[in-house]
Amino acid sequence: MSDLLRLATAGSVDDGKSTLVGRLLYDTKSVLADTLDAVHRASADRGLATPDLSLLVDGLRSEREQGITIDVAYRYFATPKRSFVLADTPGHVQYTRNTVTGASTAQLAVLLVDARKGVIEQTRRHAAVLALLGVPRLVLAVNKIDLVDYDQVTFARIAKEFTAHATALGYTEDAVVEIPVSALAGDNVVEKSANTPWYSGPTLLEHLENVPVEEDGPRRADGSGLPFRFPVQYVIRPRTAEHLDYRGYAGQVAAGTVKPGDEVVVLPSGRRSTVTRIDTMDGELAEAAAGQSVTLLLADDIDISRGDLIAVAGNEPKVTDELDATLCWLAEKPLRAGARVLVKHGTRTVQAIVTELRDRFDEQTLSSVDGPASLELNEIGRVALRLAEPVPLDDYSFSRRTGSFLVIDAADGSTLAAGLVGAPLPELDAESCTEGGDIAAQDDRALVSPGP
Repeated sequence: MSDLLRLATAGSVDDGKSTLVGRLLYDTKSVLADTLDAVHRASADRGLATPDLSLLVDGLRSEREQGITIDVAYRYFATPKRSFVLADTPGHVQYTRNTVTGASTAQLAVLLVDARKGVIEQTRRHAAVLALLGVPRLVLAVNKIDLVDYDQVTFARIAKEFTAHATALGYTEDAVVEIPVSALAGDNVVEKSANTPWYSGPTLLEHLENVPVEEDGPRRADGSGLPFRFPVQYVIRPRTAEHLDYRGYAGQVAAGTVKPGDEVVVLPSGRRSTVTRIDTMDGELAEAAAGQSVTLLLADDIDISRGDLIAVAGNEPKVTDELDATLCWLAEKPLRAGARVLVKHGTRTVQAIVTELRDRFDEQTLSSVDGPASLELNEIGRVALRLAEPVPLDDYSFSRRTGSFLVIDAADGSTLAAGLVGAPLPELDAESCTEGGDIAAQDDRALVSPGP
């Protein structure tokens, strides 16, 4: 079991995400004394008798004034069993792009619903995004259970409806856990509540401390357990008397591991060589793993530049200029066939044209609309793109880090969409739709970022 868990919160507006995160920080004693004093003062200024724990998370002045979360707030806390990196994401529809950012590297997501409202449109939208992004485990936190008098029937109804929706999206039942909580009162967040004697499961913190974290396999958020992938960010040529013939290729290991002696292939050229050394600011390494920033030296003088990909020989990604992808559209301007855009994958940016809108996914009914005229803000759809030059690509279902990309407006440089190579969501049949009734580290322009 890993000693670090990356998790994200999601949910609709005013479901209590920030209060829940604040409760976790407060009850695990992860708040500095001066920060807690500031929250007490701010709460007193508002006329509150108890501290508003959401203020521990909502750090922007505009967020505190409006009582909402706008940006993704990263928080760190730890217990004797495990350390946590938590991304608290906004609930408003117009900030869905921030939810994509926060969830892109999560190993687990806590999805909140208001016990008075149950599963609503934004709940289903967030569940679809989480499934699309390959977040492997979900916790449904039925919050404000105190406002429905801790009613077991209400909780069971919400849990059943959500589990059916999540199952239709491809989750197995053991990957989804439902917990009745009150973030404000603290019920079942850290301590077991006497108000829910009918609930025999773990508290939220107990589950977070003990949930298995996949050590390997496809779509690992940190890229471990996968074939070696290394997007070249910079070519180092000092040309000094001390390093006259030094030629190193700097970047961050996106997936897998590498060590001196490994045979590698440089893409898209296909030239092969052998790793002779791994340099860092602190000296040489015997091995480099996913997430480490290093400089690789190769045995052969090969024409390599920023945007090339160094991969393990024999298990390299496909190189193609035709891209079948799933997009989460994040711009106000709709996407239509024929649009000319930039595609940024790893450290390479290429021109592209959208040749076809194949279908649009309806996260509410879990159905697809073939051949839509456009993709609007926050809509998810499959598209075909033709790239101006070949690019090495993994399917997102194989690797979250090297199977994701950004779509950028060539005119002003704004981010238009988070893209996933292939079709990560399962094919949905009529039965699953009735029952039910989403980027990688992209260097210095990341929208789907590795987080802190």
